[in-house]
Amino acid sequence: MLPTTSKGRASSSSTSRVNSSTFPQYLRRIIKWQQMDIEYTFWQMLYLCTSPKVVYQHTKFHKQTKNQWARDDPAFVVISSLLLAVAALAYCAAYDHSAGHAVFVVISVLLFHFLITGAGLATCCWFLTNAYLREEAPNSHVVEQRVEWLYAFDVHCNSFFPMFVMLYVIHYFLSPLLVAHGFIPVLLSNLLFMVAASYYHYLNFLGYYVLPFLERTTFFLYPIGLVIVLSPILILSGFNPSRYLMNVYFSQRV
Repeated sequence: MLPTTSKGRASSSSTSRVNSSTFPQYLRRIIKWQQMDIEYTFWQMLYLCTSPKVVYQHTKFHKQTKNQWARDDPAFVVISSLLLAVAALAYCAAYDHSAGHAVFVVISVLLFHFLITGAGLATCCWFLTNAYLREEAPNSHVVEQRVEWLYAFDVHCNSFFPMFVMLYVIHYFLSPLLVAHGFIPVLLSNLLFMVAASYYHYLNFLGYYVLPFLERTTFFLYPIGLVIVLSPILILSGFNPSRYLMNVYFSQRV
């Protein structure tokens, strides 16, 4: 009889090969709209804002059917990027009249607000979960499981979308009030940012809580406490995050 530990290693290495082949396939599908499930993506976006636990319940089903936690469909990233670009253009139309600057704003928002920052956060969470939050296997017969980097990026994208709705869409319509001078704009702006940041970290927590081989995932809720503590300090100091960010991008128009 072959040793069970060898079987475990074989299963683990087989899973690693499947995961390593997923990313190139994921990138190739970005330019193939016909292979994207657009309807399911919009369903996920809706439920991330209203009932995020339902989305992560479907993540469990995906693991059972596809043998991976990460999405194999880039539609969520593609649609999020398009919506973010449209939102950035809307801000440019309202606060800027330079086409060149508008291109700069759209590119910087897509790259730095979403993709590069998201990749950095995903990498940090991927490292922390695999290095410190995985449950130790009770014996050598259990196949080792690890958090996929692409899944960590999925969790960021899921967490980012409701924040996008609050800080790009709702914020856009409230921006004439939020960038004004006075205590009320400072208060409302900080409250909006506090809720958006807290909800981001809550969804981040849900993304890792659903993984059965992780423990102490409440670690991802700790930043919410920091946000709640900092918000009154920022309000009392008179700092207006909306006005600050709008001045960074549209200093001549705000």
